[in-house]
Amino acid sequence: MKQVSVAEILDLPLQERIWLVELIWESIAAVPEAVEVTPQLKAELEAPLKALKADPGAGYSREQVKLHLRYGMWRSA
Repeated sequence: MKQVSVAEILDLPLQERIWLVELIWESIAAVPEAVEVTPQLKAELEAPLKALKADPGAGYSREQVKLHLRYGMWRSA
C-alpha cells in the first residue's frame, strides 16, 4: 500500500477527507472487540445511565433532543 503523508491528506478536498474518515471509522467499527474498554472508562460511560435510572425525569425525551439540535438551542461552551 502506498504511504500517504498527513500533508497530502490535509490537501484533499473536504468531501474526500470526510469519505476517508468514514472508511477508517467503518474499519474500526467492524471489529468492536478490538477496542479496549478499561474498567474506568466503562464506569464513566455507565454513570449517566445510572443517574437517569435514579431520576428518569432528569433527562430529555427524543423529541426534545431533536428540537434542541434542529434549532441550535444547545450551544457548546
